[in-house]
Amino acid sequence: MDEPRGAATRAARLVETGVALLCRLGALLGALTGLICFVLVCASVGWRYFLGQPQPWIDHVAAWLVVALVMFAAGETQRREEHIGVEVLTARLAPSGRRASRLFGSAAVAVTAAILLWEGLSTVAFSRMIGIATNVEGVPIWWVQTLIPIGAGLLLAAALAQIIVLACGIEPRGPESKAHHGVPGGRVE
Repeated sequence: MDEPRGAATRAARLVETGVALLCRLGALLGALTGLICFVLVCASVGWRYFLGQPQPWIDHVAAWLVVALVMFAAGETQRREEHIGVEVLTARLAPSGRRASRLFGSAAVAVTAAILLWEGLSTVAFSRMIGIATNVEGVPIWWVQTLIPIGAGLLLAAALAQIIVLACGIEPRGPESKAHHGVPGGRVE
């Protein structure tokens, strides 16, 4: 199906492309943090069970890396429309109903991400103000808490891009690997 042409459509696709690049970068950082977490846990096991020298700091850092992985990947997950959905219900809707449900879902995600962004920024500011530190020497807690507004910002950007595209009457682009198989909007039903 051909897309409607016009300045609004081009602008929506431009926003969508920019947000997709940011979300992919977030996913890359998430994958990297997952890999680092795996390496650290393996090293921890080695130190603890083979060398008899447990390294408790690794447990804390590994937990932070799991938070980083989730927050960095949230935007890309939204962009790909891979969050949990009730497709048993939405698949039975007419095309206009499916579009409305996708628009409502993206709006709900945007509101949630905006709240998470606002509260995350407030938490970081408060932690910086009172100087809370982690259990790891020299690491302030706000460094770790900064992951929350970063991830919320990525999630908000992805949801807003979907809202903009859907409001222009076009389908959001999903993952490129699916889009190349001729499925409109990159969705496999």
